[in-house]
Amino acid sequence: MAAPRRLILLRHGETQANVTGVWQGHLDVPLTERGIAQAAAAAPVVAAYGPVRVVASDLQRTAVTGRALAEVCGLPLDLDARWREFDVGQWTGLSSAEVIALHPQERQRALRGEEQRRGIDGEGPSEVADRVRPALAELIGALPDSQCAVIVSHGGTIKIIAALLLGLDTLTTSRLLTVPGNCEWADLVEGTTGWRIAGWNLRALSPNPRAH
Repeated sequence: MAAPRRLILLRHGETQANVTGVWQGHLDVPLTERGIAQAAAAAPVVAAYGPVRVVASDLQRTAVTGRALAEVCGLPLDLDARWREFDVGQWTGLSSAEVIALHPQERQRALRGEEQRRGIDGEGPSEVADRVRPALAELIGALPDSQCAVIVSHGGTIKIIAALLLGLDTLTTSRLLTVPGNCEWADLVEGTTGWRIAGWNLRALSPNPRAH
């Protein structure tokens, strides 16, 4: 029996904003030294899945993480803005405490997984899903039988990708799936009745609680 197709959803390495609890969204920030080390450690472990394609968000935190993996795999890295994190609008650059102080009700709705724009003028789950859906269809449509591809993306977007693959609504996704930590990944495999989770929050290094 042929092996199933597989998608690995890898979150980028640590940034200083992750450490300090600042909302990044589309803010283009570099990895910390720890984040670079996380990417280097994750690369050979994820490469062991034998991916034939590595794609990533075009923001530098995902591009650097993806490049570390692609180099180990001997593959090109395909950057695509459709894999970006939620645009968090006016929350960009604010701490979690500042967001809660300024927009407590909106933040609570977002935490519950409701259709709530991040930063009020940012994106909501359905908008991110609409952005990701065609990129995901293109990737899966070009993925040969029994092969693996890696998507290097962001915590919120990875949950949206998983929801699309699993056929989950945003409320169910919010309750069932945690946001992957820095350089943690999800392993999804395709079965006869659809995609399923083979692993979630997998990692090569011990977790850093500050980065979650």
